[in-house]
Amino acid sequence: MSFKLRYIIVFFGAVFCLAGGVAMAMEIKSPAFTDNAEVPRKYTCQGEDISPPLSWSGAPTGTKSFCLINDDPDAPAGTWLHWTVFNMPADKKELSEAEGTPAKKQLPDNSKQGMTDFGRVGYGGPCPPPGKYHRYFFKLYALDTVLDLPAGAAKEEIEQAMAGHILAQAQIIGRYRR
Repeated sequence: MSFKLRYIIVFFGAVFCLAGGVAMAMEIKSPAFTDNAEVPRKYTCQGEDISPPLSWSGAPTGTKSFCLINDDPDAPAGTWLHWTVFNMPADKKELSEAEGTPAKKQLPDNSKQGMTDFGRVGYGGPCPPPGKYHRYFFKLYALDTVLDLPAGAAKEEIEQAMAGHILAQAQIIGRYRR
């Protein structure tokens, strides 16, 4: 290995260490299903239709709030919005089972739920037409701000307010068919 190459490796290694050491990507997971696996019936319109448990880790420094957007890009009429939760506190690490199911605009920790394509706030589980599998994206965003939006906000308003404030993003995909 040449002196120049060793110098470059040492230099970038030092910069990496000064920047905080090991970089950890934000991750979201669920004990109910793994990434790209089937969402259990319990969390669908054919079951109890309650929100699945989700947990996350690896939020970057400077995170002031989290936002979760759950949608189905395979819906016949275009992407179907199943759930939004925003202004989740920066120290929040999970959404427990059924936490998003009450059609309440504001959760006990002051997180806000947005309007879904079901015409209400709160979680609405997978309910595709019979046939092929649909994918359900649970996208978590770490934000450097708290969004100045009312509970019941539309997905488009949430996405517009998040623009320029996303520090990190993670997702898990569930699949379901009837």
